[in-house]
Amino acid sequence: MRICSFLPSATEIVYTLGLGDQLYGVTRSCDYPAEALSKPIVVRSILDEEGLTSGDIDRIVKEHARNGQSVYHIDMEALRAAEPDLILTQQLCDVCAVGYDDVLTQIKDLPKKPQVVSLNPTSLGDVLEDLLTVGRVTGTSDRAQAAVSALRQRIDALRQQAAKATTQPRVFCLEWMGPLFVSGHWMPEMVKIAGGVDGVGNDRTPSTQIAWETVRDYQPEVVILMPCGADVPKTLSELDDVQALPGWADLPAVRHGRVYAVNSGAYFSRSGPRLVDGLELLAQIIQPELFPWTAPQEIAVKVPGPELAQHISA
Repeated sequence: MRICSFLPSATEIVYTLGLGDQLYGVTRSCDYPAEALSKPIVVRSILDEEGLTSGDIDRIVKEHARNGQSVYHIDMEALRAAEPDLILTQQLCDVCAVGYDDVLTQIKDLPKKPQVVSLNPTSLGDVLEDLLTVGRVTGTSDRAQAAVSALRQRIDALRQQAAKATTQPRVFCLEWMGPLFVSGHWMPEMVKIAGGVDGVGNDRTPSTQIAWETVRDYQPEVVILMPCGADVPKTLSELDDVQALPGWADLPAVRHGRVYAVNSGAYFSRSGPRLVDGLELLAQIIQPELFPWTAPQEIAVKVPGPELAQHISA
Protein backbone atom coordinates (compact mmCIF):
# COMPACT_ATOMS: atom_id res chain seq x y z
CA MET A 1 0.00 0.00 0.00
CA ARG A 2 1.17 3.52 -0.83
CA ILE A 3 0.24 6.02 1.91
CA CYS A 4 0.37 9.82 2.01
CA SER A 5 -0.04 11.61 5.31
CA PHE A 6 -1.41 15.15 5.32
CA LEU A 7 -0.85 15.72 9.04
CA PRO A 8 2.01 15.00 11.46
CA SER A 9 -0.09 12.97 13.90
CA ALA A 10 -1.09 10.58 11.12
CA THR A 11 2.56 10.20 10.18
CA GLU A 12 3.35 9.18 13.75
CA ILE A 13 0.50 6.66 13.67
CA VAL A 14 1.81 5.19 10.40
CA TYR A 15 5.23 4.63 11.98
CA THR A 16 3.69 3.27 15.18
CA LEU A 17 2.04 0.60 13.04
CA GLY A 18 5.33 -0.27 11.34
CA LEU A 19 4.29 1.14 7.97
CA GLY A 20 7.07 3.67 7.42
CA ASP A 21 8.25 1.87 4.30
CA GLN A 22 4.78 2.35 2.80
CA LEU A 23 4.74 6.12 3.39
CA TYR A 24 5.28 7.97 0.11
CA GLY A 25 4.37 11.54 1.04
CA VAL A 26 4.23 13.78 4.13
CA THR A 27 3.87 17.43 5.12
CA ARG A 28 6.64 19.92 5.80
CA SER A 29 5.78 19.60 9.52
CA CYS A 30 6.15 15.81 9.72
CA ASP A 31 9.32 15.63 11.79
CA TYR A 32 8.81 12.53 13.96
CA PRO A 33 10.19 9.97 13.89
CA ALA A 34 13.37 11.21 12.25
CA GLU A 35 12.85 8.88 9.30
CA ALA A 36 9.85 10.97 8.25
CA LEU A 37 12.17 13.84 7.36
CA SER A 38 13.48 11.85 4.40
CA LYS A 39 10.03 11.34 2.84
CA PRO A 40 8.81 13.39 -0.16
CA ILE A 41 6.88 16.49 0.89
CA VAL A 42 3.44 16.72 -0.69
CA VAL A 43 1.92 19.43 1.56
CA ARG A 44 3.49 22.76 2.47
CA SER A 45 2.28 25.76 4.46
CA ILE A 46 3.19 29.42 4.48
CA LEU A 47 3.27 29.01 8.26
CA ASP A 48 6.42 26.89 7.85
CA GLU A 49 8.47 30.07 7.50
CA GLU A 50 11.08 30.58 10.21
CA GLY A 51 10.86 33.55 12.55
CA LEU A 52 7.09 34.02 12.58
CA THR A 53 5.72 35.15 15.94
CA SER A 54 2.38 34.08 17.36
CA GLY A 55 1.01 37.46 16.32
CA ASP A 56 2.34 37.03 12.78
CA ILE A 57 0.73 33.63 12.42
CA ASP A 58 -2.58 34.87 13.82
CA ARG A 59 -2.59 37.75 11.36
CA ILE A 60 -1.77 35.53 8.37
CA VAL A 61 -4.40 32.94 9.27
CA LYS A 62 -7.12 35.54 9.76
CA GLU A 63 -6.22 37.34 6.55
CA HIS A 64 -6.39 34.13 4.53
CA ALA A 65 -9.66 33.14 6.18
CA ARG A 66 -11.21 36.50 5.22
CA ASN A 67 -10.14 35.90 1.64
CA GLY A 68 -11.38 32.32 1.61
CA GLN A 69 -7.83 31.03 1.18
CA SER A 70 -5.97 28.17 2.84
CA VAL A 71 -2.54 28.56 4.37
CA TYR A 72 -1.72 25.08 3.02
CA HIS A 73 -0.70 24.04 -0.48
CA ILE A 74 -0.87 20.51 -1.87
CA ASP A 75 1.98 19.90 -4.30
CA MET A 76 -0.03 18.07 -6.93
CA GLU A 77 3.04 17.11 -8.96
CA ALA A 78 4.58 15.46 -5.91
CA LEU A 79 1.26 13.83 -5.01
CA ARG A 80 0.89 12.35 -8.51
CA ALA A 81 4.42 10.97 -8.23
CA ALA A 82 3.52 9.40 -4.88
CA GLU A 83 0.58 7.54 -6.45
CA PRO A 84 -1.18 7.08 -3.10
CA ASP A 85 -3.67 4.33 -2.42
CA LEU A 86 -4.53 6.00 0.91
CA ILE A 87 -4.50 9.61 2.08
CA LEU A 88 -4.75 10.36 5.79
CA THR A 89 -6.15 13.82 6.52
CA GLN A 90 -8.45 15.65 8.97
CA GLN A 91 -11.45 17.94 9.39
CA LEU A 92 -10.55 19.13 12.87
CA CYS A 93 -8.61 22.34 12.27
CA ASP A 94 -7.83 24.25 9.06
CA VAL A 95 -4.96 26.01 10.86
CA CYS A 96 -3.21 22.77 11.86
CA ALA A 97 -3.42 20.91 8.54
CA VAL A 98 -4.86 21.08 5.04
CA GLY A 99 -8.66 21.06 5.13
CA TYR A 100 -10.64 17.95 4.24
CA ASP A 101 -12.73 19.69 1.57
CA ASP A 102 -9.57 21.06 -0.05
CA VAL A 103 -8.17 17.54 -0.20
CA LEU A 104 -11.29 16.13 -1.90
CA THR A 105 -11.38 19.00 -4.38
CA GLN A 106 -7.74 18.77 -5.40
CA ILE A 107 -7.48 14.99 -5.77
CA LYS A 108 -10.32 14.80 -8.29
CA ASP A 109 -7.90 14.95 -11.19
CA LEU A 110 -5.57 12.23 -9.96
CA PRO A 111 -5.42 9.32 -12.45
CA LYS A 112 -5.82 6.86 -9.57
CA LYS A 113 -8.45 7.73 -6.95
CA PRO A 114 -7.03 7.10 -3.46
CA GLN A 115 -9.07 6.26 -0.40
CA VAL A 116 -9.29 9.31 1.88
CA VAL A 117 -9.58 8.74 5.63
CA SER A 118 -10.23 11.70 7.90
CA LEU A 119 -9.01 11.59 11.51
CA ASN A 120 -10.93 14.00 13.73
CA PRO A 121 -10.27 13.26 17.41
CA THR A 122 -11.62 15.50 20.15
CA SER A 123 -10.59 13.35 23.13
CA LEU A 124 -7.78 11.08 24.23
CA GLY A 125 -10.01 8.08 23.57
CA ASP A 126 -10.65 9.32 20.03
CA VAL A 127 -6.91 9.41 19.39
CA LEU A 128 -6.66 5.75 20.34
CA GLU A 129 -9.61 5.01 18.05
CA ASP A 130 -7.73 6.72 15.22
CA LEU A 131 -4.93 4.21 15.70
CA LEU A 132 -7.45 1.41 15.33
CA THR A 133 -8.99 3.06 12.27
CA VAL A 134 -5.66 3.35 10.49
CA GLY A 135 -4.95 -0.24 11.49
CA ARG A 136 -8.18 -1.39 9.83
CA VAL A 137 -7.66 0.45 6.54
CA THR A 138 -4.03 -0.67 6.27
CA GLY A 139 -4.55 -4.31 7.27
CA THR A 140 -2.58 -3.94 10.49
CA SER A 141 -5.38 -4.31 13.03
CA ASP A 142 -3.37 -6.65 15.25
CA ARG A 143 -0.53 -4.15 15.54
CA ALA A 144 -2.98 -1.35 16.21
CA GLN A 145 -4.74 -3.33 18.95
CA ALA A 146 -1.41 -4.09 20.61
CA ALA A 147 -0.30 -0.45 20.45
CA VAL A 148 -3.62 0.81 21.84
CA SER A 149 -3.58 -1.78 24.62
CA ALA A 150 -0.10 -0.63 25.70
CA LEU A 151 -1.13 3.03 25.65
CA ARG A 152 -4.29 2.33 27.64
CA GLN A 153 -2.28 0.49 30.27
CA ARG A 154 -0.08 3.55 30.72
CA ILE A 155 -3.12 5.84 30.93
CA ASP A 156 -4.85 3.60 33.49
CA ALA A 157 -1.71 3.28 35.63
CA LEU A 158 -1.29 7.05 35.68
CA ARG A 159 -4.97 7.60 36.44
CA GLN A 160 -4.80 5.26 39.43
CA GLN A 161 -1.69 6.94 40.81
CA ALA A 162 -3.10 10.45 40.31
CA ALA A 163 -6.28 9.42 42.15
CA LYS A 164 -4.18 9.28 45.33
CA ALA A 165 -3.73 13.07 45.28
CA THR A 166 -5.25 14.92 48.22
CA THR A 167 -5.75 18.14 46.23
CA GLN A 168 -6.47 18.98 42.58
CA PRO A 169 -4.92 22.33 41.66
CA ARG A 170 -6.53 24.79 39.26
CA VAL A 171 -4.64 24.50 35.95
CA PHE A 172 -4.52 26.94 33.04
CA CYS A 173 -3.18 25.67 29.71
CA LEU A 174 -2.31 28.54 27.36
CA GLU A 175 -2.54 27.29 23.77
CA TRP A 176 -1.62 30.54 22.02
CA MET A 177 0.26 33.61 23.23
CA GLY A 178 -0.72 36.36 20.83
CA PRO A 179 -3.67 36.70 21.22
CA LEU A 180 -4.34 34.47 24.23
CA PHE A 181 -6.11 31.19 23.48
CA VAL A 182 -7.26 28.66 26.04
CA SER A 183 -6.69 24.97 25.36
CA GLY A 184 -9.37 22.74 23.90
CA HIS A 185 -10.20 19.23 22.66
CA TRP A 186 -8.34 16.60 24.74
CA MET A 187 -6.41 18.94 27.05
CA PRO A 188 -9.02 19.43 29.84
CA GLU A 189 -9.49 15.65 29.93
CA MET A 190 -5.75 15.09 30.17
CA VAL A 191 -5.45 17.63 32.99
CA LYS A 192 -8.19 15.81 34.89
CA ILE A 193 -6.56 12.40 34.45
CA ALA A 194 -3.26 13.88 35.65
CA GLY A 195 -4.83 15.12 38.88
CA GLY A 196 -5.77 18.72 38.12
CA VAL A 197 -8.82 20.83 37.29
CA ASP A 198 -9.02 22.85 34.07
CA GLY A 199 -11.81 25.26 34.85
CA VAL A 200 -11.48 27.44 31.73
CA GLY A 201 -10.50 24.99 28.98
CA ASN A 202 -12.78 23.83 26.18
CA ASP A 203 -13.43 20.15 26.75
CA ARG A 204 -13.76 18.26 23.42
CA THR A 205 -14.24 21.52 21.51
CA PRO A 206 -11.72 23.74 19.72
CA SER A 207 -9.40 26.17 21.41
CA THR A 208 -10.80 29.71 21.58
CA GLN A 209 -9.57 33.16 22.43
CA ILE A 210 -9.82 34.04 26.11
CA ALA A 211 -9.84 37.39 27.88
CA TRP A 212 -6.94 37.94 30.24
CA GLU A 213 -9.39 39.11 32.89
CA THR A 214 -11.01 35.66 32.81
CA VAL A 215 -7.66 34.00 33.45
CA ARG A 216 -6.79 36.44 36.21
CA ASP A 217 -10.14 35.88 37.91
CA TYR A 218 -9.59 32.12 37.67
CA GLN A 219 -6.38 32.46 39.72
CA PRO A 220 -4.66 29.34 38.36
CA GLU A 221 -2.34 27.47 40.67
CA VAL A 222 -0.49 25.89 37.74
CA VAL A 223 0.13 27.58 34.38
CA ILE A 224 1.35 25.55 31.40
CA LEU A 225 2.49 27.47 28.34
CA MET A 226 1.85 25.24 25.33
CA PRO A 227 1.43 27.29 22.14
CA CYS A 228 0.14 25.03 19.39
CA GLY A 229 3.01 23.47 17.48
CA ALA A 230 5.75 25.28 19.42
CA ASP A 231 8.78 23.85 21.19
CA VAL A 232 10.29 25.12 24.45
CA PRO A 233 12.70 27.71 22.97
CA LYS A 234 9.96 29.17 20.76
CA THR A 235 7.64 29.47 23.75
CA LEU A 236 10.30 31.13 25.90
CA SER A 237 11.08 33.62 23.12
CA GLU A 238 7.59 35.12 23.54
CA LEU A 239 7.41 34.90 27.31
CA ASP A 240 7.95 38.62 27.91
CA ASP A 241 4.55 39.51 26.46
CA VAL A 242 2.77 37.11 28.80
CA GLN A 243 4.75 38.22 31.85
CA ALA A 244 3.83 41.84 31.07
CA LEU A 245 0.10 41.14 31.44
CA PRO A 246 -1.43 43.08 34.37
CA GLY A 247 -1.60 40.94 37.49
CA TRP A 248 0.62 38.17 36.08
CA ALA A 249 3.01 38.33 39.02
CA ASP A 250 0.10 38.00 41.45
CA LEU A 251 -1.20 34.70 40.08
CA PRO A 252 -0.77 31.83 42.56
CA ALA A 253 1.08 29.83 39.90
CA VAL A 254 3.63 32.61 39.45
CA ARG A 255 4.03 33.34 43.16
CA HIS A 256 4.69 29.66 43.91
CA GLY A 257 6.93 28.97 40.90
CA ARG A 258 4.51 26.69 39.10
CA VAL A 259 4.70 28.07 35.56
CA TYR A 260 6.02 25.72 32.88
CA ALA A 261 6.92 25.91 29.19
CA VAL A 262 6.51 22.63 27.33
CA ASN A 263 7.14 21.18 23.89
CA SER A 264 3.56 21.37 22.72
CA GLY A 265 4.29 20.46 19.12
CA ALA A 266 5.53 17.05 20.18
CA TYR A 267 3.36 16.16 23.17
CA PHE A 268 0.12 18.16 23.29
CA SER A 269 -1.11 19.79 20.08
CA ARG A 270 -0.37 16.76 17.89
CA SER A 271 -3.11 14.13 18.21
CA GLY A 272 -0.91 11.06 17.97
CA PRO A 273 0.45 8.35 20.28
CA ARG A 274 2.84 10.77 22.02
CA LEU A 275 -0.12 12.43 23.73
CA VAL A 276 0.32 9.70 26.34
CA ASP A 277 3.89 10.93 26.88
CA GLY A 278 2.36 14.36 27.29
CA LEU A 279 -0.08 13.00 29.85
CA GLU A 280 2.81 11.59 31.87
CA LEU A 281 4.53 14.98 31.71
CA LEU A 282 1.35 16.70 32.87
CA ALA A 283 1.24 14.44 35.91
CA GLN A 284 4.79 15.47 36.86
CA ILE A 285 3.79 19.13 36.58
CA ILE A 286 0.43 18.91 38.36
CA GLN A 287 1.14 16.28 41.03
CA PRO A 288 4.92 16.39 41.65
CA GLU A 289 4.58 14.59 45.01
CA LEU A 290 3.22 11.54 43.20
CA PHE A 291 5.19 11.77 39.96
CA PRO A 292 8.93 12.58 40.24
CA TRP A 293 10.33 14.99 37.64
CA THR A 294 12.15 13.27 34.78
CA ALA A 295 11.63 15.62 31.83
CA PRO A 296 14.73 17.03 30.09
CA GLN A 297 14.83 20.74 29.24
CA GLU A 298 13.95 20.21 25.58
CA ILE A 299 10.61 18.78 26.73
CA ALA A 300 9.66 21.05 29.62
CA VAL A 301 11.13 23.70 31.91
CA LYS A 302 9.93 25.43 35.04
CA VAL A 303 9.64 29.18 34.49
CA PRO A 304 9.28 30.96 37.86
CA GLY A 305 10.29 34.34 36.50
CA PRO A 306 11.77 36.34 33.62
CA GLU A 307 15.33 35.83 34.84
CA LEU A 308 15.19 32.04 34.47
CA ALA A 309 13.52 32.22 31.08
CA GLN A 310 16.29 34.51 29.78
CA HIS A 311 18.93 32.18 31.17
CA ILE A 312 17.44 29.12 29.49
CA SER A 313 16.87 30.77 26.12
CA ALA A 314 20.31 32.38 26.03
